[in-house]
Amino acid sequence: MNVLDRPPPREGGTAAATEFRLLGPVRIRDAAGREVVPPGSKQRALLAALVIHAGELLSAERLTEELWGGALPANAPNALHAHVARLRRLLPARPGPAEGPEWITTLPSGYVLRLGTATTDVERFGRLSSEGRAQVASDPPRAARLLRRALSLWHGPALQDVGAGPICAREADRLEEMRLCTLEMLHEANLRLARHGEIIGELERLTADHPLRERFYDLLMVALYRSGRQAEALGVYERARRRLVASLGIEPGPALRGRMEAILGHSPGLGAPGPCRPDGGVPDPGGEIARLRRRVEELTREHERLARRLESVAVRPPEPV
Repeated sequence: MNVLDRPPPREGGTAAATEFRLLGPVRIRDAAGREVVPPGSKQRALLAALVIHAGELLSAERLTEELWGGALPANAPNALHAHVARLRRLLPARPGPAEGPEWITTLPSGYVLRLGTATTDVERFGRLSSEGRAQVASDPPRAARLLRRALSLWHGPALQDVGAGPICAREADRLEEMRLCTLEMLHEANLRLARHGEIIGELERLTADHPLRERFYDLLMVALYRSGRQAEALGVYERARRRLVASLGIEPGPALRGRMEAILGHSPGLGAPGPCRPDGGVPDPGGEIARLRRRVEELTREHERLARRLESVAVRPPEPV
């Protein structure tokens, strides 16, 4: 299974003693907080491949392809076995007998790494990112905190010091896409928190670093528009259009075109949200409208009740003197 598919540690349970880290240089944090870095790119690629497919059998053929590609050594199975033996000696001791005698199990057709109670930074990143993205609309302050924590786990490109084997390359691409999606949602939360002025510089850098990713242009256009810079916001659209046409031969998609038209038309939906509440939340327009409607209904009922009383007083015969 993929490391993101493992359930999170139970609340109140024993903290994992070992963490495997792939978000940046491949390394291991042991029980004492020390970092162990496997020497050589092949050792790191072997560890990364086993962690990515933790709990799964990885065949010797797949692992030799991961380490050597098409340039296999004379005796590839023996060379792979030697790398596994060296990696075993680097790994920290298991927490206890219940965890099994060793991390890596040798089977007739390949190898399996069992995480047990150990964790991975990929696992933590996925959990924080997923929780944060789910709360962007309902609780932007909490969403922004969670998404920033998720991104703080990155210390460089994922799997940055391994070779270009298919397992690690595919996982690095997947993780980079997750990182970019997390950045997009963080800046969506920032816009909901009226932090448009604070994020313009970062969004400018992101559009330069990822010139074909339309969502970053979209967010930048909104941030500029809310900062009173409509002409610059429209200029961002034109920049995006030129880059997309030059690189891919396509025009911007409907979402970006719609954003440009909304800016031209000064759409009310582009306005910045109101100030945050004292508790750190943001105003809830839908909730406020519902409260106003209830108040109007209450006043209408009170008006009707008073009207009935006045009517009854008006038709009552006068009391005899």
